[in-house]
Amino acid sequence: MSEQDERVSGSFLPGGDGAERNPDDPPLILRGGKVNPEAIELAYRRAAESGESDDSMFRVRFELSRDLKCRLDKYLTSRIAFMSRNQLQHLIGEGGVTVNGAEARPATKLRQGDAVEVVVPPPPSTEVVPQEIPLDVLFEDDHLIVLNKQPDIIVHPARAEKSGTLINALAWHFKHHTGGELSPVGADKARPGVVHRLDRNTTGCIIFAKTEEAHWKLGRQFEFREVDKRYLAFVQGRVAEDGFVIDKPIGPHPSKEKGYREKMVIRHDELGKKSVTIVRVRERYRLHHRAVGDQDFSLVELELKTGRTHQIRVHLSDEGHPIVGDDMYGGRAFIEASVDGGEGETLIARQALHAALLAFQHPVTGETMSFAAPLPEDTRALLAHLRTGETVAPDVSGTVSAVRLGLAARE
Repeated sequence: MSEQDERVSGSFLPGGDGAERNPDDPPLILRGGKVNPEAIELAYRRAAESGESDDSMFRVRFELSRDLKCRLDKYLTSRIAFMSRNQLQHLIGEGGVTVNGAEARPATKLRQGDAVEVVVPPPPSTEVVPQEIPLDVLFEDDHLIVLNKQPDIIVHPARAEKSGTLINALAWHFKHHTGGELSPVGADKARPGVVHRLDRNTTGCIIFAKTEEAHWKLGRQFEFREVDKRYLAFVQGRVAEDGFVIDKPIGPHPSKEKGYREKMVIRHDELGKKSVTIVRVRERYRLHHRAVGDQDFSLVELELKTGRTHQIRVHLSDEGHPIVGDDMYGGRAFIEASVDGGEGETLIARQALHAALLAFQHPVTGETMSFAAPLPEDTRALLAHLRTGETVAPDVSGTVSAVRLGLAARE
C-alpha cells in the first residue's frame, strides 16, 4: 500500500469544518501513507488553546482509490502506527471507525471506493516526567550510566504504562543529583538513551547512554555482539549436562488471543529468527522433605550469542527447565514447604533471572568496563534456601563466571 491508495482529509469533531491548517503545518500523511502523530498532536493542542469542548476529537477520512482486499484493522494498523492493532480493534468495536457511514467490524474487507472515517485519539506523549524512584547506580560518568535494575519496573514508558519506569527515575536522578541528561536518540518514542532492555521482572546490569556519540557506539557493540552479557537463572529440575548450547530459532506465538500476544516460541518457519544461548550449570540442588518429597533445582549461567525477545526464558522452557517463578513459560513460584507439609513463605514469585555481568568497551575512552550486579534480596533468599539441601557445584575454574565473582559463590 502507498499514499496513492487513498485521498485523505482531517477535521475535528465537533466543530464544523474542523481544524484550520497552515502552510507551515506538518503534513497530515507521511511518506508511505502513515498518519503523522505530530500533525494530530498539533491539532489537539490548537483545539485546547481555542477553547474547544473537552470531547473534541480528530477525525481522519480515507477514500480508497483501489481495491485493497484487506481487513479494516490491518489497514488501519499500517496507517496509524502509534496505535496497536488491539487498540484499533477496540476503537472499531466502540464505533470510532465507520466504513461508508456505517459501523464496521475489524474483519471488514476494504474495497475500491470505500470511505473510512476514524476518530483518532491523541498520540501517546513522549514527554518524560521525572519521578523519585530509588536507583542502584553501579557507574556513571558524562557519557553513560550503568544500573543494577530492581524487579517490577519496566525500562521505558510504553502504551499502557507512562510512568514509574527507569527513564522516569533517571530524569529525576539527573535533575536532582548528578546533572546531565539521557541521549536524545529514541526520545521521539519516549526511549531516550535506551541501548538495550531487560524484562520487567528481570534484574541486574543495564546501561543507558547520555550522549548521541555514546549511544551509537554502544549500540554498535550490542549489534555486533561485542558485549559480554552473563545471566544467572534458577530453573526447575536437575540440568544434566554441565554445559551445552541451545540453538533454536525464536519467533512470535502464532495465537493472537489475549495472554499469547506477548509470548515467544520456538519456530522453524520464516518467522523464526536464529537464537543461540550457551548454558553452563553452576550449582545443582536437591531438597528433601518428608511430606513434599524430593525436589530438584539448578543454578545456570547463560551467555547470549543473540538477543531475541524472551530468549533465555523460551530456550530454558523448551529444554524442560523453566525458570523458577516464570509463569508465562511454565515456571512456578517458589513456596517454601512448612514443617507439616503445608505451604509456607513464598520466597520468589517472579522469574528468577538476573543479568549478573556486563562487560563492554567505553564508547569514548576505549577502556574495557566490567560490572557485576549483586543478586536482589528475593533471589538471595531463594539461593540460601536451596543450599540447605544437597548442593553440588561443578568446577568452574578457568571460566569467566558470575559464580567466581562471588555473585552466587558458596559461603
